[in-house]
Amino acid sequence: METKSHQPLQIFFFPYMGQGYTVPLINISKLFASHGVRTTIITTTLNAPLFSKPIQSSGFDIELLVIKFPCIEVGLPEGIERPNLATTLEMKEKFFKATTLLQPQIDKILDQHRPDCLVADTFFAWATDVAAKFSIPRLIFHGTSFFPMCASLNLLLYQPHKKVSSDSESFVIPNLPDKIKMTRNQLPVFFNQNVETEFTKLVKASIESEKKSYGVIVNSFYELESNYADHYRNVFGRKAWHIGPVSLFNKAAVDEENGCFHWLNFKKPSSVIYICFGSMTNFSDSQLLEIAVGLEASGQEFIWVVKKEKNEKEEWLPKGFEQRMEGKGVIIRGWAPQVAILEHEAIGGFVTHCGWNSILEAVSAGVPMITWPVSAEQFYNEKLVTQILGIGVVVGAQKWSTFEENSVKREAIVQSEAIEKALTRIMVGGEAEKIRSKANALGEMATRAVQVGGSSFSDLNALIEDLRSLRA
Repeated sequence: METKSHQPLQIFFFPYMGQGYTVPLINISKLFASHGVRTTIITTTLNAPLFSKPIQSSGFDIELLVIKFPCIEVGLPEGIERPNLATTLEMKEKFFKATTLLQPQIDKILDQHRPDCLVADTFFAWATDVAAKFSIPRLIFHGTSFFPMCASLNLLLYQPHKKVSSDSESFVIPNLPDKIKMTRNQLPVFFNQNVETEFTKLVKASIESEKKSYGVIVNSFYELESNYADHYRNVFGRKAWHIGPVSLFNKAAVDEENGCFHWLNFKKPSSVIYICFGSMTNFSDSQLLEIAVGLEASGQEFIWVVKKEKNEKEEWLPKGFEQRMEGKGVIIRGWAPQVAILEHEAIGGFVTHCGWNSILEAVSAGVPMITWPVSAEQFYNEKLVTQILGIGVVVGAQKWSTFEENSVKREAIVQSEAIEKALTRIMVGGEAEKIRSKANALGEMATRAVQVGGSSFSDLNALIEDLRSLRA
């Protein structure tokens, strides 16, 4: 009988239920499988179909284990198994509570299967103790990069935001390789809350859990943020492995039947701006109207992704906008094949909410960015893109907002004049050329990082060998 030491390494992946967390972990599971690791993904009933097709088309033998999400137990309607489906603050609080009740099911799975490692999202703080119960190393997946991890840890350690007199007064985040200024308005809401909520409890528990975990896997590459990869490992003393960009491992096939690609094929290189704010951001009609006005005034060709149905009353568009923009712009309502669009040679700029997946996809494609952060760690990411890497320009968003705040009918936070100015800066003139040159160079580095002998390829191999030695 084959002893365990000669069997393939077995890793279980447990992603958080949001799309921004599941997509990279699907790619990461494929990446490990390509290195001979037996991989299993754990998810809930409603989310299982999101994994089935990517797994089946991967060509790898990846197992899917389905658990029950405890909606009823916390007072949620059945089927609220993704954070974006929890549409009110009360529902989101219950959703966070529900994630803490998944522990017994994971406990049972680990007891039955005894894998060699559990990779669980940072929001599952309890996963470190569960893994330790069965003498299994727990790796954390943050869904972000080294820079925001360093920035947020230093904020928690030194609390410079409590030493300024107003929410708009700037302060410097201490003890970072670069001088990074922020305001309280730009910080995640839990930094400014005095009342403990389910979410703040989750964040605090996650930070404590990270200290006890075996380490962190990061969807980034060393050349992108070397100072911060070193800072995180050396100053905070945390084990971490950079293995990205994982989207490069799962190259998107271009669907030539898709109308946007047919349209792009007739455009000049680097002539089209791509606008998309991710799966969670839901701007008010007044803000969408400002974007449309700014786009038209800029004269730039564009692809704009909006979460609107065609049959909705389109008060968010100027009268006659689509007729005037015919041939000059395309509006995609709903989902868009973002990776494939960014990789098209016609794309010359990307207006983004600064979610880490979107930033890394743009970096991999060598596309400059216009940064429009909304929430989560996005204001940190903006500093990385614009100040440290120099591959983007700001549109001028100044305040962190909850998903409820940016979805209600409220006044626009960024005006059309600022949007027009940013579009022109990123697409036209000498500054645009310099930014594009830097973006192209980083895109080439990203490709080399995941190739044999590259920094991410080597770090992944080192992690796998580390886990094998632990098992031995």
